[in-house]
Amino acid sequence: SVSSIVPESCLLIVVGLLVGGLIKGVGEKPPILKSDIFFLFLLPPIILDAGYFLPLRPFTENLGTILIFAVVGTLWNAFFLGGLMYAVCQLGGPGLNHIGLLANLLFGSIISAVDPVAVLAVFEEIHINELLHILVFGESLLNDAVTVVLYHLFEEFASFEQVTILDIILGFLSFFVVSLGGVLVGVIYGVIAAFTSRFTSHIRVIEPLFVFLYSYMAYLSAELFHLSGIMALIAAGVVMRPYVEANISHKSHTTIKYFLKMWSSVSETLIFIFLGVSTVAGHHYWNWTFVISTLFFCLIARVLGVLVLTWFINKFRIVKLTPKDQFIIAYGGLRGAIAFSLGYLLDYHHFGMRDMFLTAIITVIFFTVFVQGMTIRPLVDLLAVKKKQETKRSINEEIHTQFLDHLLTGIEDICGHYGHHHWKDKLNRFNKKYVKKCLIAGERSKEPQLIAFYHKMEMKQAIELVESGGIGKIPSAVSTVSIQNINPQTLPLERVLPALSKDKEEEIRKILRNNLQKTRQRLRSYNRHTLVADPYEEAWNQMLLRRQKARQLEQKMNNYLTVPAHRLDSPTMSRARIGSDPLAYEPKEDSENLPIITIDPASPQSPESVDLMSEEPKGCGGLPPSPEEDEEGLVMRVKEPSSPGTDDVFTPGNSDSPSNQRMLRCLSDPGPRPEPEEGEPFIPKGQ
Repeated sequence: SVSSIVPESCLLIVVGLLVGGLIKGVGEKPPILKSDIFFLFLLPPIILDAGYFLPLRPFTENLGTILIFAVVGTLWNAFFLGGLMYAVCQLGGPGLNHIGLLANLLFGSIISAVDPVAVLAVFEEIHINELLHILVFGESLLNDAVTVVLYHLFEEFASFEQVTILDIILGFLSFFVVSLGGVLVGVIYGVIAAFTSRFTSHIRVIEPLFVFLYSYMAYLSAELFHLSGIMALIAAGVVMRPYVEANISHKSHTTIKYFLKMWSSVSETLIFIFLGVSTVAGHHYWNWTFVISTLFFCLIARVLGVLVLTWFINKFRIVKLTPKDQFIIAYGGLRGAIAFSLGYLLDYHHFGMRDMFLTAIITVIFFTVFVQGMTIRPLVDLLAVKKKQETKRSINEEIHTQFLDHLLTGIEDICGHYGHHHWKDKLNRFNKKYVKKCLIAGERSKEPQLIAFYHKMEMKQAIELVESGGIGKIPSAVSTVSIQNINPQTLPLERVLPALSKDKEEEIRKILRNNLQKTRQRLRSYNRHTLVADPYEEAWNQMLLRRQKARQLEQKMNNYLTVPAHRLDSPTMSRARIGSDPLAYEPKEDSENLPIITIDPASPQSPESVDLMSEEPKGCGGLPPSPEEDEEGLVMRVKEPSSPGTDDVFTPGNSDSPSNQRMLRCLSDPGPRPEPEEGEPFIPKGQ
């Protein structure tokens, strides 16, 4: 009941305080957490467990934000705190005047880094959402490089008589050497571990040993050259995991998982107990001004750093960090045993104020772990911060995740933007084409990611069924092969097939053979990288564009030259009205330039009786049409009867001029069929 209110790390520190007080009470000297023991034996298991089971997708998606918090935020905290503490020492009286600027900057670099052990201990209990957890925890992991560089830099500068600009530039460059060098060492050992696991199929017992051995060697090699051992361990765990898990057996995977969890839990317990014991056993020098100022400025620097950096980060993030998120990030900056061990490593010869530094560091650790660690859970509930939802990944989710990655990569390629998804796709292609073939044995190297995920889910479900004793009620989702791999003694259950006649069975086979098999042979697996460009695609596009332009031009001509239908009367009714009263349609006086349609009233019902003589657009002859003409539209004129002895066909008339003939040819061409929404022409062409 107590652990539901107080974090386990606080309880362990209290146990350490009680044990240290008991040891001191009986007259013995309590043991002190030595830095060598901490850095060589207690810290690596915790970092390896965090790196090996690191949620890679949220980590890579938020890597930019994590790096800004880890690098810029830690530098800001160190220099802001060191500069203000130097001012406090200059104004704080005779007991603090002798502490110089370099000593204060070194103290600021020690106390400014967020501790991964304390963050893990507290954040795993409150079940915060994945985004906030990976931001705070990722910052605590990656700020190790900054802490190591600043610590060794100021420690070296303390022994110099004069610090030059060249020393500062070299110190700045050493940050890249320490961080990138640690990552490179981790990648090398991760690849070696993955390559070794390819040949361990006949000695499954020692497979977990290689994982621990190469990870520890990566950490020691990085520390040997003063590189970042934490970043080396993280890189080794991240690189080796996908290849090692594809090669090793399921029992070895279970061994690695539970042994790492147990090992990291034991180390975490010992670290917090030793913190309590060392508090009782160590030499302390209490200075109210220095300790209270350190605590106050730590909180101020953390809050200001998170607010300013988040304001800058939100300009580039799609999912913005809300004020609630910023509060949790600022409030979750816990300090822990790494700061205590770095303070314990200080040399009395160069830093005579080491005891006061250790007292202030322990005070800050106790305040962050006890006060902030105990109140962060009620604050998360009070602010209604989104918590982590324990959901099992499904095949459906995996398919849609891969589809969205594929889609976003294609969008980036089309836009010409080389973003996160573009480089991730490049790396996946390189991994699939070259790296998997070298580091994964057998057919597993060619297995698609979705199929591998399905096998993993299938195996997990089968194990849960076996452990729960539900082997007799196996759903169809679990294949018999997986059950045989887990429990070879269990015989597969006989399938009860419905009784089918031979004719019915043959008919079903014929249907399946004629449809499914042809479909399977015809369809090829789609991969956007293997699509062949069509050489005729450009020509087809040009041809389609030309056809579309020609069709639009024809429609414009057709709409311009075709007389629109009367909205009230159909052509038949118009012809009947003209035939019944031809004198009502006498030509107007001012209608020389209007289109003329002559009507033969002899037989108004026959289509041939309508003779199209001339249809000239309004405004011809250089004169613009008058408003009255616009309203009058077309004017009907009665055809003059031919004189006796003349031939209507062969005798040339006024309408046989070349321009009129061109107009007649243009009008005789019906053109493309009008769209359904357009009306039929007023005078249809004679059939």
